[in-house]
Amino acid sequence: MMQTDVLIIGGGPAGLATAIAARARGLRVTVVDSRTPPIDKACGEGLLPEAVAALRSLGIELDPTVAIPFAGIRFWDGDSSAGARFGRGTAFGLRRTALHRLLVHRANETGVSLLWGARASFDFVGARVNGDWLRCRWLVGADGQRSSVRKFAGLEPRRRARSRFGFRRHYAVAPWSDLVEVHWGERCQIVVTPTGAQEVCVSLFTNSPHLRMDPALAQFPKVERHLQAAHPVSAQAGAVTSLDRAHAAARGNVALVGDASCTVDGIAGQGMSLAFQQALALADALARGNLAPYKSAHRRITRTPARMARLLFLLSASAALRHKALRLFAARPALFARMIAIHAGEVAPDALDAAEIAHLGWRVLRA
Repeated sequence: MMQTDVLIIGGGPAGLATAIAARARGLRVTVVDSRTPPIDKACGEGLLPEAVAALRSLGIELDPTVAIPFAGIRFWDGDSSAGARFGRGTAFGLRRTALHRLLVHRANETGVSLLWGARASFDFVGARVNGDWLRCRWLVGADGQRSSVRKFAGLEPRRRARSRFGFRRHYAVAPWSDLVEVHWGERCQIVVTPTGAQEVCVSLFTNSPHLRMDPALAQFPKVERHLQAAHPVSAQAGAVTSLDRAHAAARGNVALVGDASCTVDGIAGQGMSLAFQQALALADALARGNLAPYKSAHRRITRTPARMARLLFLLSASAALRHKALRLFAARPALFARMIAIHAGEVAPDALDAAEIAHLGWRVLRA
């Protein structure tokens, strides 16, 4: 019989980050995944300053030799736009596969036991992995939105998720801006993120299961013009994106991390930030032998991003409201900069108090 302190089901970024952080606290860690590296997923491929800082805590330092820095975020809606630069910290764009390679390398460095191409049937005290029994003290589900660990532990969401569709394709063209661009259209959005000196990642988020990248780009002439002379360097990849939360982040000796615990619609661009912050908090709780602090930390970590995602959903659903909001943000760039600072985790959510929020709503409705 083999033994480990922490058994993690799922070797994506959330699982590997948890494993690295737990090893740094002296725990024996085993990660099991039926896939083999590098593991890809259709996503926007931007890492906000919070995610970059969390990676640094895990011993992974991003710099321009391995990733492309970007300075902030700009919203476009037709001819109206509002942009803001991050006040501190650096954000980076890099391919999901490149990020996964960095995490796998760091996990190997720290002594995590990585079982790739392996399937596990588990219970509360361990798992049978490829026919061998592996006993554990803690079981962690890092196995995504359809988490088998979450279902096993009875932590499935009580509410039906608000789901949309996301698609991603890379183009061989030099980034035309040092900001991530979010372009709003009719029931869809296009996000452009630099991922290389001569490459951008273009992501589409839509409510329609039938809309794809090429017809969607027709709604966004500014983006389409930049891509006219560019050719795709990756196949169009798709995934479901949602706003969803497990019933709880932990129960007994089982904990959930990353998309298994909470998903925030891809338009928010905070999936990796949330996963890495959760990984650090979970590792602390595992080292203490008590998951209660993790449940509290998880609620704190996810609260503001979930609210921001709901706000973005609202802007997506109402073109009239979106037009008014962007005109207001364009006229008051300092206000938009504060919103982006909250979104990026640079300032606390109470940087806008209740009176300011009420006044902001009144101004948008009056615009």
